Amino acid sequence: MTEHQRNWLGTPPRKSATFDDATLAEIRRAAATGIYDIRGGGSKRRMPNFDDLLLLGASMSRYPLEGYREKCGTEVVIGSRFAKKPIKLSIPITISGMSFGSLSANAKEALGRGASLAGTSTTTGDGGMTPEERGQSKYLVYQYLPSRYGMNPDDLRRADAIEIVIGQGAKPGGGGMLLGQKISDRVAQMRQLPKGIDQRSACRHPDWTGADDLEVKINELREITDWEKPIYLKIGASRPYFDVQLAVKSGADAIVLDGMQGGTAATQEVFIEHVGIPLLSAIRPAVQALQDLGMHRKVQLIVSGGIRNGGDVAKALALGADAVGIGTAALVALGDNDPRWEAEYNKLGTTAGCYDDWHEGKDPAGITTQTPELMERLDPVAAGRRLANYLKVLTLEAQTLARACGKNHLHNLEPEDLVALTMEAAAMARVPLAGTNWIPGSPGF
Repeated sequence: MTEHQRNWLGTPPRKSATFDDATLAEIRRAAATGIYDIRGGGSKRRMPNFDDLLLLGASMSRYPLEGYREKCGTEVVIGSRFAKKPIKLSIPITISGMSFGSLSANAKEALGRGASLAGTSTTTGDGGMTPEERGQSKYLVYQYLPSRYGMNPDDLRRADAIEIVIGQGAKPGGGGMLLGQKISDRVAQMRQLPKGIDQRSACRHPDWTGADDLEVKINELREITDWEKPIYLKIGASRPYFDVQLAVKSGADAIVLDGMQGGTAATQEVFIEHVGIPLLSAIRPAVQALQDLGMHRKVQLIVSGGIRNGGDVAKALALGADAVGIGTAALVALGDNDPRWEAEYNKLGTTAGCYDDWHEGKDPAGITTQTPELMERLDPVAAGRRLANYLKVLTLEAQTLARACGKNHLHNLEPEDLVALTMEAAAMARVPLAGTNWIPGSPGF
């Protein structure tokens, strides 16, 4: 060995940012199995979100409201455009559609209980309406999906609103999945499927192909329900400006806009992480579409996909939404990924906070399963109370922030109350970068 070799210092091992540990593991898994990865939940990548915005509290140029003496309204009316019986909610936070089949009957009942205690609505999801959910839900929105699984005209009439699902934030352009291990006798009967066989829902409706046809379908649903029920359209965030305009043209009473942070029961990992756009980037184009048509606040806009706290609620409403929807957060409030089941999560090869194999039906918390002994672990009464408490906290937090901005109703929040911490968030939300009057991409800059 030469003197140079003895004195040489090698560089330490360095991992690739492109081929990180998760990427390498996925390549090995794909090479070993030859099938794509399926999981539940939402996107796990970091993307611009409401944490990149700040609210401008009152100081000299604005006058704050006193929280203990001055009210801040939270009520919202959904479906006032055409429906004879619009829904009047106490808070602008709704429970998004999650199906029986994906969730246990106890979980669906708990969602109904929690939403009713809070004075808001819950939504059926694919697969039909369960007696537990209808019985415990003051306001129940019935989802009308491409699969038509569990679709029943009598249940349409028993619902308080109908939500036609065009797309979902986690997979706009893709259909749903419910694998065979979760298709129990009851699920099979409701969906008219063979027990234990994988179910893959269609990605588009079988009886219409465009906005003109959809208008006919909406009128058909109005006739079935005697024009009483509000008709929502749910779209995955992809091209929100044009999609919202077409939804208004089709005659929707309300539009549900779901960003790519929204969860799903089960779909391809590549779909969850690489299709759609973040909710932060979708709200302002959607609101602009409504404003250009003179329909803002006339056709209500409900946004969902990664809503976690009262700050998210307040910022979404400030950007122009009428209400927000929560799904993943609602499941966490019920008890999803609870550390009390850590030992059992470990047996499944994961840990509390990371469990996303909802399609396997082995959920230790009893939420995303159809296994009777696991389902019994979830007390729907106690879980419903936890959800109601969570909804109460979200509302109180949003009110606190609105009062600090001098607003006596959550709907009085506006883009002028916001600034952004990053150029990406400023461009997406169309609000100034903090400390400047610069909105990237705006005319004149």
